[in-house]
Amino acid sequence: MAALSLAPLPAAACRLALLLALDVSSSVDPAEDALQRQGLARALRSEAVREAMFALPAEPVALAAFEWSGRDQQAMLLTWRMIATPADLDAAAAVIGDSRRRYTQFPTALGYAMGHAARVMERAPACLFHTIDVSGDGVNNDGFPPRLAYANFPYDGVVVNGLAIAGHDAGVETYYAEQVIRGPGAFVERADGFEDFERAMRRKLVRELGVRVVGEAR
Repeated sequence: MAALSLAPLPAAACRLALLLALDVSSSVDPAEDALQRQGLARALRSEAVREAMFALPAEPVALAAFEWSGRDQQAMLLTWRMIATPADLDAAAAVIGDSRRRYTQFPTALGYAMGHAARVMERAPACLFHTIDVSGDGVNNDGFPPRLAYANFPYDGVVVNGLAIAGHDAGVETYYAEQVIRGPGAFVERADGFEDFERAMRRKLVRELGVRVVGEAR
């Protein structure tokens, strides 16, 4: 399903552009995809995330999301939207929760996903900070690795955090810690399988949405 149009971006100060990237490679079965997609929607609606999102009402957060798998298999779930009110957040969560998976049979091209993420971030509204939140259950197995994406795409001032989903690949958490995250304060959150995705995503979003100090190292 195509991302629905929400309210246009207002002319307001934006403290954070947050881009969410969900793994839909062939290692993710339909039940796991549903846990991931619905888990993200529920995490966005949670009281903890809502509180963090609106901690500075005059400085909203811009939000976007896409799914990724093979080299050319990336699809937007939510185009950039300013989340200025609880209604905006509920609408964005509904778009993600109602979305349908585009691809099922492609490998894990994580470097290509990060290249795509950089291009999406270039289209973000002007915000003080920029964070990409990438989730996955496996290591890169197709195409160039994330480090080459960071070297060849515009990543100045962009922090990349990871949500490593344990169960499919024993080395996924270490891989995300060593090869995926980048930038000051970057971190990896672990989900113990897709059943734990909602909890891990909620915890991760609260940390990412935490109020940061103007002038903080980037």
